[in-house]
Amino acid sequence: MRIDVDAFKVLQVLVEEGSFAKAAERLHKAQSAVSYQVKKLEQHLGVNLFCRDQYRAELTPEGKVILAEGQRLLQYLANIEHLASKFGDGWEPKLELVIDDALPMKPIMRALKRLTELEIPTKVQLNMEFLGGVQERFERDNADLMLVKDYRTGPSYRPQALPEITSVLVVAATHPLATEKKLSLFELQRYVELTIEDSSINKHYRDEMQFGGDKVFYLSGFVMKKNALLMGLGFGWMPDFLIESELKRGDLVEVDFTGGNRYSFTPQLVSTMERPLGRAGRLFTDLIIEEFSAELQ
Repeated sequence: MRIDVDAFKVLQVLVEEGSFAKAAERLHKAQSAVSYQVKKLEQHLGVNLFCRDQYRAELTPEGKVILAEGQRLLQYLANIEHLASKFGDGWEPKLELVIDDALPMKPIMRALKRLTELEIPTKVQLNMEFLGGVQERFERDNADLMLVKDYRTGPSYRPQALPEITSVLVVAATHPLATEKKLSLFELQRYVELTIEDSSINKHYRDEMQFGGDKVFYLSGFVMKKNALLMGLGFGWMPDFLIESELKRGDLVEVDFTGGNRYSFTPQLVSTMERPLGRAGRLFTDLIIEEFSAELQ
């Protein structure tokens, strides 16, 4: 015989009211029906839940433990019902995001924080990749959204442009290139270039902003790259939002390259018509656009 979940609700009311008569009145049941429900639960569990020799309906020690577990069960069932009602309102069970680590994280985290404050039922999974690895994971995992610096477009993709980001060609103030003027490409290629490794499996992404020299160090993220720059290991491109304080202090300086030491790119928030966004995905899209606009404009 299965346990009657409603019996735990009866136990709770009995404890709160202190008598079978008052509990029956509150539950809109006959007192005999309440007594029968409790007795049936006791028989099923093989324990006495109430002290029968007391004037008030008081739980036995075993009954207190059973009621505590029953309350947890009732709360769990209430959570399921709540989730079911939310999903019925159009909230998807899961929202998977793939983000390029070259993009600013503050607006992304603020958008996620605003999303969680709404207490929606959707579980959010955030994955970080670099360069071609962003689109590769987006396609491999059938993710819902990718926030990407660059990607190979397709007929089913739906991109939304975000505010431009500027990258700066920098080097440590202690590096020989820091004081050189009007550097040519040949002169740059004499030194170590620091860049980010493509996280895609086949390494198929080609960064058009690389300088093509033989001395290239591939690093696994912009934190490592910035540390390497500050140590004077080499030169490289960095998003300006990651090095504002270092440029102001003079720890990093812009390389005086004749081909230019700044370029801008437009990040894209991309979904696909093959996997239409649910309510959480559409809401996150609005939030991320708002936060990027506030951060970068």
